[in-house]
Amino acid sequence: MTDDSAPAPSLPPDAVRRAVALALAEDAAWRDVTTGALVPLDQQGRAVIIAKAPGVLAGLPVAEAVFRTLDASLAFEAAAADGARLSPGQIVANIAGALNPILRGERVALNFLQRLSGVATATARLVEALEGLPTRLPDGQARLLDTRKTTPGLRALEKYAVRVGGGHSHRFNLADGILIKDNHLAALKARGQGIAEAIRVARLGSPHTLRVEIEVTSVDQALEALAAGAEVLLLDNMDLEDMRRVAGVARGRALTEASGGITLENVRAVAETGVDFISVGAITHSAPALDMSLDVVEE
Repeated sequence: MTDDSAPAPSLPPDAVRRAVALALAEDAAWRDVTTGALVPLDQQGRAVIIAKAPGVLAGLPVAEAVFRTLDASLAFEAAAADGARLSPGQIVANIAGALNPILRGERVALNFLQRLSGVATATARLVEALEGLPTRLPDGQARLLDTRKTTPGLRALEKYAVRVGGGHSHRFNLADGILIKDNHLAALKARGQGIAEAIRVARLGSPHTLRVEIEVTSVDQALEALAAGAEVLLLDNMDLEDMRRVAGVARGRALTEASGGITLENVRAVAETGVDFISVGAITHSAPALDMSLDVVEE
């Protein structure tokens, strides 16, 4: 699902190791009493991971890391690659070796695969709805962004899945960019200060390499922010006509980002207003898991 001209999304190895270690510890995979009682350590076999629903695959390297953490000698053979379109019944991977560690890692590996593939699938559907719509960005593509509305501890993995699905990353954490939101403005208002002062102080207190982005909920607020030198306007839950007006006024002066209430049904109409970015929290906080299973193969 990724752009062939862009570098392939990559997973930070440290983030994978941490996530896998925590998940295996949470599941007490090293102390699986059922598998320990029923499956001898020396029993060999093979299992397959199968897609049960259509979607976009993401997280296969994480699933492999689960099994290799439990037993480095296991053979993990991918039958598809992250970004591939899956059909029901399609084999995603083959795992061979000792069945004991395969069964101990089954649920954790599937949890990662299902979660990340669900994020990639939800992202891909929105990206496809934007196909053919040019914007003012250099790459000529309507750009869909994720947010920080991610599962605690899994942000790097979920943002990777967004990129696999064809989306782009917003700031990774609070240190990555200036984003003045409604509660920041409320805190300043309590001290008798407004939008212009918020932008001025934010710029003075941050590196010159960071853009100043501010959340606005009305055309008047947007115009005030533009006059104060905001470089990005986050249009929060604006109606289409107001978005179109702000995008037109901001052209050549600031970038615009639409956010709030974005769905598969309205995302194209939002893009057609002329905004530069569309950020969607639902692709990470509400993406349905993509159904998969692990089955031991009887030989």
